[in-house]
Amino acid sequence: MAEPLDALLLDIAACRRCEAHLPHGPRPVLRAAPNSRILLAGQAPGRKVHESGIPWQDASGERLRDWLGVEAAQFYDASCFAIVPMGFCYPGAGRSGDLPPRPECRALWHPRLLPLLRDVRLVLAIGEYAQAYHLPQRKKTLTETVAAWREYWPAVVPLPHPSPRNQLWLRRNLWFESELLPALRVLVREALAR
Repeated sequence: MAEPLDALLLDIAACRRCEAHLPHGPRPVLRAAPNSRILLAGQAPGRKVHESGIPWQDASGERLRDWLGVEAAQFYDASCFAIVPMGFCYPGAGRSGDLPPRPECRALWHPRLLPLLRDVRLVLAIGEYAQAYHLPQRKKTLTETVAAWREYWPAVVPLPHPSPRNQLWLRRNLWFESELLPALRVLVREALAR
């Protein structure tokens, strides 16, 4: 008999709830294990991830792993990282990047999935959609929320999206790399070591 999480992940993999709204068709991309220690909550898979079926297997993922101070093998170990975006399928491209994640996943699957991740010690809320879900008391803007990271520490760490498109944001917010990232790497090491 399948474990509850294994059965739920199979149900999610077969999900076609918002198929009519997905220009490239459904392909839910996520990873989780009952003993995952860090919940990585992003936005939704991009085009490259949709094609490969491997979360964060793109330039954004490379930068994210660098931010966290982890190698790919550890990053893709579901006992270390549960990768549960707000939307599990690629929503398609808009005028200035990918479209927002479809809301169906968050409403249908997150309330059932997240309680099964019983060993999560740290939530990394990447981007405004994940922050809206995991930080109901967030600030008015993403920048203000990330700048107030100490208020949510150590349970949740708000992060900007690591996309190469965010170069300007990183140049304007030098405190992110000098203050938040060193502290984040320590927190990640501690969460994974316990």
